[in-house]
Amino acid sequence: MKQHFMMFAAYNQWANGRIYDAADDLNDEEFNRDVGAFFGSLMGTLNHLLAADRIWMKRFTGEGIAPTTLDAILHRALPVLRTARETEDRRMIDWLGGLDDKALSGRFTYMTVSDMRTVSQRLAPALAHVFNHQTHHRGQAHMILTVLGRPSVPLDLAHFQRTEEGRAFA
Repeated sequence: MKQHFMMFAAYNQWANGRIYDAADDLNDEEFNRDVGAFFGSLMGTLNHLLAADRIWMKRFTGEGIAPTTLDAILHRALPVLRTARETEDRRMIDWLGGLDDKALSGRFTYMTVSDMRTVSQRLAPALAHVFNHQTHHRGQAHMILTVLGRPSVPLDLAHFQRTEEGRAFA
């Protein structure tokens, strides 16, 4: 089980890097343009992904700064947002690396952001949600980039597994 989630954490880091690479030359207007995605713009979407991961990591670890809303704008500038994303991806990998299968099968309790409910659940399904959530919104980020005229970016897990960094998980 641990290897499975380590694969998704490494994939997540790789795919996020590819999205940020593709967005690197956007001007401020393009980065902030509302194209009708759930969080409007690429800026809104990438901020949501970072905000959600910080919320989940605070729930999982009890540590770190977590926003109180899912649409929090943590950083308006792409380079600063990218640095924060890279730090959060590394944090997730490091934290998962310290878990064992017993911890992964354990439970945790947290308060929801949207309706302030207390939820108790197993860690492994929550982690599956976190990585699925990343993939979902990264797909929206990909769509935004193509709407802005950028080339399509291959993000498939199988593509990652064929790379040097993903080969260990193939």
